[in-house]
Amino acid sequence: MIIESEKDVTTAVLAEIARAPDPRFREIMSALVRHLHGFAREVRLTEAEFQTAIGYVVALGRRTSETHNEAVLMAGSLGLSSLICLLNNGNNGQTETFANLLGPFWREDSPPTPNGASIVRSPTPGPALFVTAWFRDARGKPIAGAEVDVWHSSPEGYYENQDPLQADMNLRGKFTTDAEGMIAFRSILPAGYPIPVDGPVGELLRAQGRHNMRPAHLHFLARKEGFKTLISQVYVNDDENLDSDVQFGVTRALIGNYVRHEDGPAPAPDLQGPWYSLDYTFVMEDGDSRLPKAPISGKARGARPQLARLTRSQ
Repeated sequence: MIIESEKDVTTAVLAEIARAPDPRFREIMSALVRHLHGFAREVRLTEAEFQTAIGYVVALGRRTSETHNEAVLMAGSLGLSSLICLLNNGNNGQTETFANLLGPFWREDSPPTPNGASIVRSPTPGPALFVTAWFRDARGKPIAGAEVDVWHSSPEGYYENQDPLQADMNLRGKFTTDAEGMIAFRSILPAGYPIPVDGPVGELLRAQGRHNMRPAHLHFLARKEGFKTLISQVYVNDDENLDSDVQFGVTRALIGNYVRHEDGPAPAPDLQGPWYSLDYTFVMEDGDSRLPKAPISGKARGARPQLARLTRSQ
């Protein structure tokens, strides 16, 4: 098609997409082109702005490595990851769900860990946390034999893959639910942390006057044949950033009751000072058991990175 005006560009691209044999591909790509071209027309995107946008896309790729995924971080910072999650869970967005963001820090092959054991694999200061989690089906029956991956950041705000000072797979473990659908483990109370801002995500947040903090949370990924893989996070109930999460991940169903214990019988003889407990029940939906592609695969080396904190404008 010979292009006579700007309107012809969209028509020509859509006509070529119509040749694609896969109907779902045609549907997605046609909608993408219509919205993308419509966006450019609506804001009358300048050539300089277009070049800047292309530079952002290139920078996302350059900043992504085996230990860091800038593209996943950007998707979360735009609310896209949360939107996709909510559209595809809870009866396709109609009801409350226990599903949540995968995030950019999940690694495959975390160490199999027996129920009740600790996932603290190198010295990690902070108050002890004892977690008991149950997994139920939609009818309330326990799900035995589910594989549950658990991971979280240190109280200093680092996931182990970011931090050369932590042991490999520190604060990560893989459990199997018992006959009651339960797992239990010991760890350290996580803290809220700043997401990395030394790349295009940081430029985006600074331009919007946003902070880069995530509220403290634990990650869970539960899998068993016959059930849709459940990816979830359970947020600490008194975190100051619950209502301003930089990744837009907090839902009311996923705010856990992390209980502080000052005294009383301790669950371990080595405890000194206050400790915390969390009891939480997940519901898994019927469906296909599929593992997502891990956003990272390795561990950082060299010097420990600095964690920059941005201030939210008033």
